[in-house]
Amino acid sequence: MNSPQISVLMPTYNYGRFLPEAIESVLNQTFGDFELLILNDCSNDNSAEVIAHYAAKDRRIRAHLNSTNLGMVQNCNLGLQLAQGEYLKFLFSDDTLAARTTLEKFARMLDENPSATLVSCARKVVDQDSKPTTIWAQLGKPGIKKGDDIILLCLGEMHNLIGEPSAVMFRKRDAGRGFSSRYRQIMDQEFWMHLLEKGDLVYTSEPLSTFRSHAAQETEMNRSTKLGEKEHLMLLEEYLQKPLLRSAKARSAIFNNLYRSRIKRNAPPGLETAMLEALGKQWYPVYWLRHKIIRPFNNLKQSLQKRSSKRLGS
Repeated sequence: MNSPQISVLMPTYNYGRFLPEAIESVLNQTFGDFELLILNDCSNDNSAEVIAHYAAKDRRIRAHLNSTNLGMVQNCNLGLQLAQGEYLKFLFSDDTLAARTTLEKFARMLDENPSATLVSCARKVVDQDSKPTTIWAQLGKPGIKKGDDIILLCLGEMHNLIGEPSAVMFRKRDAGRGFSSRYRQIMDQEFWMHLLEKGDLVYTSEPLSTFRSHAAQETEMNRSTKLGEKEHLMLLEEYLQKPLLRSAKARSAIFNNLYRSRIKRNAPPGLETAMLEALGKQWYPVYWLRHKIIRPFNNLKQSLQKRSSKRLGS
């Protein structure tokens, strides 16, 4: 059988209750040239039965049962290795593709933008019962965006503005390194930034994927330990060794991190010194004054965006 154009990768662990909705959102796509590779990481619920039921109905489904529990990062990397498609699209098993045209539109965006190494979309957010709560559209206007600019935006905001694994698509040829085992909470952001070092991002403000927010997901469990905050500082420390953060356009992102780390007193030894060195001591008072002037306007903008998101999600 010829290799499919798209590999949809669905890592799963004990999400049998969500699997039917996720799988059916793939099987209902208008774009049919795909494989759905489901990687069951030793689930002890009914996941195996659900997967077997659907695999018997559609030959495009490939089921893989891990012999030992790998954890999220290594299970995702296994999917990258086993994928046969030219384009790779993660869909976590508690999420869904929000439109029947999601794969078709994502593939077209990569086809039409050879400089792009990543495609991302806005996301519908739903609760554990699939009830819509809001829409996340954090990258502004649709279109192609420079990879370096998105990297600096994410570093400066200290947040993954690109999207969760279910919200992106990329080329297999660019994904050889895989997800870094150093990260658990922001493993996706770090990998997206790795891809964007090689090219651009194409973004659509159309919500083509659905992200399910519920108490059982690892993101929620990691909030209490502030793992994401710690890993962001690790990521920043890595990028301070790269030429991008020695450029003038990186100053704003570096200042934001330096300013917040001084308030929270959470930077590991040596990182604050490295940030100040990269920024330049003479620039800190300049950006401090700029921050104080524009902060009220930024707060107002964020408040309006939150209100807009609530209306869209209602």
